[in-house]
Amino acid sequence: MRTLDDIIPPSRRRESEPLSESSNGRKSSHGSHPPKFPFVTIIAVALVIATSVGVLFYFSSSKVEVTPNTVSAAIQSSFTATKSTGNLPFEIITAQKIASQSVKGNGTKAVNSSASGTITIYNTQGKTQKLIANTRFATSAGLIFRIHSAVTVPSGTASKPGSVAAKVYADQIGASYNVGPTSFTVPGFAGTPLVNQVYARSTTAITGGASGSVPVVDTAIEAQTRSALVAALAPDLLASIQGQIPPGYVLVPGSSVTTYEESALAPSATTGQVDIKEQGTITAIIFPNAALATAVAASVTGIGYQGEPLTLSSVEGLQLAATNGLPDVNASSFAFSLSGTAPLVYSIDTARIAAAIAGKTRSAAEVALTNYPEVKRAVIILRPFWRQSFPEDPASISVVTAGSAY
Repeated sequence: MRTLDDIIPPSRRRESEPLSESSNGRKSSHGSHPPKFPFVTIIAVALVIATSVGVLFYFSSSKVEVTPNTVSAAIQSSFTATKSTGNLPFEIITAQKIASQSVKGNGTKAVNSSASGTITIYNTQGKTQKLIANTRFATSAGLIFRIHSAVTVPSGTASKPGSVAAKVYADQIGASYNVGPTSFTVPGFAGTPLVNQVYARSTTAITGGASGSVPVVDTAIEAQTRSALVAALAPDLLASIQGQIPPGYVLVPGSSVTTYEESALAPSATTGQVDIKEQGTITAIIFPNAALATAVAASVTGIGYQGEPLTLSSVEGLQLAATNGLPDVNASSFAFSLSGTAPLVYSIDTARIAAAIAGKTRSAAEVALTNYPEVKRAVIILRPFWRQSFPEDPASISVVTAGSAY
């Protein structure tokens, strides 16, 4: 016989029953899951951090951006340049252009005339040189011209020859002796030292030679036409000579001369027309920019120049005056003066700057760069942000001039 206490309701019986054990002796855990360790999250964060650090090191840099110092110097000085060599070398360049126009002719006329013109005779001896009447002067093409009056050429040196102007006349009649500016030797001095010590050059055309029947044009129309041709040639000649200037060279105002040669009138392809031609020749002296800037800076007091490399940002404010005229193609030196304002820009030697700041901290590098007159301003860039000094190896430092591409 059971009592009421022995009877357990089904609902209470379930609550009081112990958890059943699994077949391997462990208790079942169907209703409860312990938390898992966040391996995936930690690995992802670590990868992000490692990638970020790698990117910082990949894009790390040690760079200084330098703004060059500039000086505007007033100048009034004399110089002597040497052909292709020395501290201040020079080169000679030339350009020629021909312009023509057809006009109505007025028939023909018979002429027989000799060309004539003016040459400058130079003497590099330490004594004067007398030249008698009819002394011959020869072009490189073998054309012979003579002076009709005796002259005495002053003494001089190779860098500053004595000179005198004289009129010469072609040895024969005809248009073949109409020549542009050229150099002359004295055939009578061939085989002696004087052949290189006494020479001549024309700076204008030798003209007037003609033979046979030549076309005739109204004088006023010819003069007007030639004037228009010269005006048209001038800008073309300047553009042509500018195109011949090599990189790194400059053409200073006053260092060029332009001459015009009147070609003989010639029948045009059109019946009744006559061709009027003008030949223009421009000869210019050019200098390496850096060499001229250095010479200018050295001649100016008060700018504290100590031999650093320089360039001229422009030559438009300068005016050149040749002491003895522009040199001929055989001249070894050229004396001239410069006046005006020279805008000088210091050149930045990147290797010199890199060596000056290698291994230095940011603050020490800033102090070091103040000792370089070519540096007007320097911006230091060190990456990553925690880097506070430059590498010991100058080759690992990038130095750029402000405004240039990195």
